[in-house]
Amino acid sequence: MTDLRALFSSNDPVGSSEAFTNRQRQWDFVATAVEEHLRHIATAGFDVEDLEAPRDNVIAFHGVGGVGKSTLLRKLEASLTAAEQRPAQWGAPAWAGEKILPVRIDLARSASTGADFERVVLTVRLALAAAVGRPLPSFDLALRCYWEAQHPGEPLEEYIKRTGLAGKFGRMLPQQIQGAVSEAIGALQLPGLVGAAAGQVTTALVKALRERRQKARALAGCARTAALLEAEPDLEALSFYPHLLAWEISRLPAKKAVVPVILLDTFEDTSDRHRDAERLLQRLVWLMPNCLFVIGGRNRLPWADPALQGQLDYTGPSAWPGLAPQPGQTVPALAAGGPRQHLIGDFSDQDCDTYLAQRLTHDGHPLIGPEVRAVITRRSHGLPLHLDLAVARFLEIRRTGRTPAPADFDHTFPALIARTLSDLTTDERHVLRSASLLDAFDLDLATRAAGLAHQSAARRLIERPMITEDPFAIWPYHLHGAIRSALRAADDHIEDRWTPADWHRAAERALAALGRQWQAAHARVPGRSLLVACLRQGLRLARDHDLSDLAWLADAAFAYTEDSVWEPLAPPTPVPAFGVGAQPGPDTSADALAELLAAIARRQHEHRERTAERLTAVLTTGLLPGNLTELALYYRAKAHKDLGRTEDALRGMRQVADAAGRLAPRGRRGLASLARIRGDFPTALAAIPSLGWEGRHHRVLGHIHLPHGDIDCAVTAFTDARTEAEQHDAPGEQAIAQTLLSLACAFADPARADDELALAHQLLEPLDQRATHLYAGIATLARDAGTQPDVTDRATVLRAEITVSGLAGYGPLLETALAFHHAVRDAHDDLTATVNRLREATANGDFAYYVHVAAAMGNLPQPTGPAIQWLDDEHTVRARWRALVTARQHHLRN
Repeated sequence: MTDLRALFSSNDPVGSSEAFTNRQRQWDFVATAVEEHLRHIATAGFDVEDLEAPRDNVIAFHGVGGVGKSTLLRKLEASLTAAEQRPAQWGAPAWAGEKILPVRIDLARSASTGADFERVVLTVRLALAAAVGRPLPSFDLALRCYWEAQHPGEPLEEYIKRTGLAGKFGRMLPQQIQGAVSEAIGALQLPGLVGAAAGQVTTALVKALRERRQKARALAGCARTAALLEAEPDLEALSFYPHLLAWEISRLPAKKAVVPVILLDTFEDTSDRHRDAERLLQRLVWLMPNCLFVIGGRNRLPWADPALQGQLDYTGPSAWPGLAPQPGQTVPALAAGGPRQHLIGDFSDQDCDTYLAQRLTHDGHPLIGPEVRAVITRRSHGLPLHLDLAVARFLEIRRTGRTPAPADFDHTFPALIARTLSDLTTDERHVLRSASLLDAFDLDLATRAAGLAHQSAARRLIERPMITEDPFAIWPYHLHGAIRSALRAADDHIEDRWTPADWHRAAERALAALGRQWQAAHARVPGRSLLVACLRQGLRLARDHDLSDLAWLADAAFAYTEDSVWEPLAPPTPVPAFGVGAQPGPDTSADALAELLAAIARRQHEHRERTAERLTAVLTTGLLPGNLTELALYYRAKAHKDLGRTEDALRGMRQVADAAGRLAPRGRRGLASLARIRGDFPTALAAIPSLGWEGRHHRVLGHIHLPHGDIDCAVTAFTDARTEAEQHDAPGEQAIAQTLLSLACAFADPARADDELALAHQLLEPLDQRATHLYAGIATLARDAGTQPDVTDRATVLRAEITVSGLAGYGPLLETALAFHHAVRDAHDDLTATVNRLREATANGDFAYYVHVAAAMGNLPQPTGPAIQWLDDEHTVRARWRALVTARQHHLRN
């Protein structure tokens, strides 16, 4: 549609086009995709078992939250189910005679109820149970084996009933699965297995398939059936079972044949930093090429991006041609990313740029230059209205005879705010301004930030279209980014505008409201999610509005550091970097606190030298209150300890301990650890009664027993540390204690170490603990000592990681585990080389006892050098370590 305003803006002809779409186009998009899919699977060359052919069985809708993606998918589901539910204007599709089976799965709803990939698979199978009304033998047998292995004692029917997965169809699937088992027993003539566990029936079927028996192949003749049924029935295997399901669908008789159209809604809820959930769902799509998938989410599907290779199973434009940009496409279409992707609602940055480039043209070229488009895009936050206003402003400036410049668009539009606020009441405008201070909010938070005594204005406001809702977020409501920034920048154009003092007081109220929410929740059930969310918003408020009273933020900062989880806390506008050549440091206490917490959290990703520099810079400002100064001193001392600067670490820990503040137990723990590092075990042991839980007394004790070769006592201490962490609901400390427990077991009991390491990795998975992962890596070396030929190579990799991290204290422990390996193998030359490396690494006296331990392992002479103040005599310590070596040798021989 031509933009008449653009056409009549000047004597100089300007071309224009309308880039926005409506639901009719989206229906046409789906209808065309279904028609092409039906044509494709009907071709003679289509093979459901072909794992190499490119996939074009997926289309995607993407856009910001709250713009109607879920509504569209629900409408599509209804329209595909029955013609009478299809809007009249959409018209009848060309494939109306085919039996389409729509299956809509809300991934957000699954996440909210703790469901996972297995429930996605069950939902698809349940839909087929209702539509087909018969067993799907190969898949059903595999599913039953999986269920018996993963849900022992819980009948599938009860699970379906409890979770409400399939409503009135919930009874069909268990009956059909039992029917598949009975069919297999009958086909294979196995009457003795009636009522047997699925595993026995499956074993018989696999044997028959391997022997190429005709009845078995007729029952479950997919080429990969036997391999899938033989695999361990875990989640990984379940993610490949859809291949069997696709094969069963392909062989349905004509009267039962269906074409599933599976609609996956809220796909963004599957994403995580490892893409583990997305990998399973992508595998589902790839292994069911005879099903069409309609995916709705906030982001485009990036599967055609080669950069994802290794993160997902199938990537690149050759695998997903419909998701990749078209060859020769210089200016991407609004659905950039491929013809199978469709944008809904607000635009991404690239969509904004494309829209602006196409909206106004001159002689076929974009009239708005790339620099101006970039500024407009940044300020719009993808809001179509902002883009329209920017186009209008461009035409107005051009009509004056001046060429528009980027600076002309580096602001918000009063018209946007005027349109936003025009139908709001006074109280609603008051709440809206207050809420614009917050990244996200709920009714209580918005009301308290506004200083109102009732929630009615906030409740009315959240029903407005400028507010989007994420019901599963901590705070469900979000003000649109463009409106939020425009409100803050252009508010002086509004009749009842706020003064700077009004904004400052509102920021104080918002900060206090955040603190009240966190403190109330922390008093009931301490939790990380709300703590981190409150810190992120609170730090930004305090910094942006120069709020001098940090109030609850100091308590929250201590709570954040107590459990070694280290979620990122960076506010939206980064605090300037510190160190050599850095930008100027913080100006306020809030700036300093934000940088302090950022430096502490970033330890997991930076060299400890960088951590020490950043914390020194924060301390130099003098902006931190006394108790937070102790926090900076403590973590700088920890960084010095990791770097091998024992004297600097001692001074810092002593300052913290002597201050007698809330970190005093941690300071005393640091002093005890440093005494142990210097080989003064009696001093370290004497400090333990003063540590308590806050000083991690059990963990310190385990660290003392382990170098003595007293594995039983070390295991007991680390077990007690883990138990105490569980009692205090401290998952970070629990993971550390469990990893150290696995390390102690690794020297004495490889079989138990396997189990302990598995639990350690499970506990570490959601955490960000680089140093603890190194402990786990060293534990695996000790567990594998004398067996694996690649132990030395793995030690080299760990040694490099330790160097990159600046964790010098982990080097001697690594070399000790390697010495254990060489001693078990009686590799005397390798052992001597390792002991020499240990001598070099401990030349300053730190961890010198590991040289004694390594020598004892190989029955080498007692080393010279600094005397170690053992708790036991040296002969006893040497005998223990040598006994561990001979025990491992005996274990391997047998």
